[in-house]
Amino acid sequence: MTDAPDSAGEAQGVLTLAQIAELAGVSTATVSKVVNGHQEVASDTRAMVESVIQRHGYRRQKRQAKAQLLEVVFHELAGPYPVSVLNGVERAARAHGLSIVLTQLQGRHEPGRSWTDTVLTRRPTGVVMVYSELTSAQQVQLASRDIPFVLVDPTGEPAHGVPSVGADNWSGGLAATRHLVNLGHRRVAIITGGPMLSARARLDGYRAALEEAGLPVDPTLIREGEYRIVDGYRHTTALMRLPEPPTAIFASNDGEALGVYQAAHALGLRIPDDLSVVGFDDLPPAEIMIPALTTVRQPLGEMAAIATELVVELSRGLSDRQRRVVLPTELVVRASTAPPRRRLTP
Repeated sequence: MTDAPDSAGEAQGVLTLAQIAELAGVSTATVSKVVNGHQEVASDTRAMVESVIQRHGYRRQKRQAKAQLLEVVFHELAGPYPVSVLNGVERAARAHGLSIVLTQLQGRHEPGRSWTDTVLTRRPTGVVMVYSELTSAQQVQLASRDIPFVLVDPTGEPAHGVPSVGADNWSGGLAATRHLVNLGHRRVAIITGGPMLSARARLDGYRAALEEAGLPVDPTLIREGEYRIVDGYRHTTALMRLPEPPTAIFASNDGEALGVYQAAHALGLRIPDDLSVVGFDDLPPAEIMIPALTTVRQPLGEMAAIATELVVELSRGLSDRQRRVVLPTELVVRASTAPPRRRLTP
C-alpha cells in the first residue's frame, strides 16, 4: 500500500510532511521549515503551506534523536589553517557536549554522495562546512532530516537563507595595499587566490587602495594563484624578472607569502630591503618567519566558534541570530615591509 493521500486520509487529518508538500506544490524541505518555525520562507509560500495544514491537519512523524556529534568538513587538511579553525570548533563544541567527526575532501570543495548518505544515517546535531559547500540537492536532503549546516569562509556567495561566517576580506585587502602605498611603494603586485569569494574580495580591496591613491592598476602585476606556497614562488620569480619589477607584493594568504620569501631568497633579494611582502591570515608561522611577516589577521578561531554556536542554535529551532556573520580583519605590521629603496613613479 502506498502512502499517497486519499480523501479518507485527509478527512482524518493524518497528512504527512510529504503529502502536504504535494498538495501545496512545494518541496518537502520547505514544508519542514514552515512546521519547524524557520523564518527564511517567503510569506506567500508560508501562507499556502499553513493553509493546507489548517485544512487537512499534519501528522508529525516521530523523530529520531540526534547524535551528540558535530560534523566538520574541510576541503583539505594541510598547513596551520585547519588547526586554527579546529581549535575554535572544538572549544565551542566541548561547551555543548558535542564530539567532532572530521571529514576532508582531498582538495575538492563539495562532498560526494557517500558522505551525504553517511551523514543522513548518522544524524549529527549539525554540520560545519569549512571552505567547502553543499550542492542544492544535499542542502535539501539535510533539511529533510532537520540537520542544520553553516558555512565557514564560504567559497562562493552563499545562497539566500544559507547561514555563513566569514571575514571582511575586502577591508583586509584594502588595508594591506594601503599600508604598502603609504610606505611609498608605487609598483605593488598581488598574487590572488583564484576565483574563490575571499580571493575576489581581497583583490577588489587591492584595486580600491590603488585607485584611492591615484595609482594605475597594472594587469601585469596581478597574478592568479590558488592559495598555495608554490604559487607565491612561481609568480614572484616571474614578477621580479619584469623590466619594471614590483617593489612590494601582497600575497593573498600566508602560504603564498612563504612562497614569495622562498623566491626572494633564490633570487638573492632581501626582505624588506629589496622587496616588501604582506600576507593574509596571520597563522602562527607568520610570527616566526624571518623576517616576521606583516599580514592581515582574520579571526579563524572566532569564526569557527561562532559557526558552531550557530549550528547548535539552529538545531534547537532558534533562528533569531543573524544568518550571515562577517568579522573584521586587522593589519598586523611586523618586519617584512619598509619604504622602497628607490621610489618608482607610476
